[in-house]
Amino acid sequence: MNNENITRIELTFDKFKPDIYLSDGQDLNEYGFNAAVVHIPGHTKGSIGILTDDGNLFAGDTFTNRRKPEKANYIENHLELENSINRLKKMNIKMIYPGHGKPFKMEQIARKL
Repeated sequence: MNNENITRIELTFDKFKPDIYLSDGQDLNEYGFNAAVVHIPGHTKGSIGILTDDGNLFAGDTFTNRRKPEKANYIENHLELENSINRLKKMNIKMIYPGHGKPFKMEQIARKL
């Protein structure tokens, strides 16, 4: 294949300075949320979830539920994701709110992982 047939797309993004930096276990009460940060790498290095005091995990793209509850489709590091999921299984999580799809009960996916 000759390089003349390859189309390259370069994306640029505006840089920004975050208002706050979040760390694993950080209590979010000072920001008005009864929740804490959970570092859940695997999908990407910086993946986090927000776990509320009543057991709701806002998991971003770590989980999806388009047709059925499952772990991320895109995985940057399989071992880190498995370690993250094993850690989540030990927490008091009742419901998962994935980045894509409908919320589901932790027990629906814990049995499959």
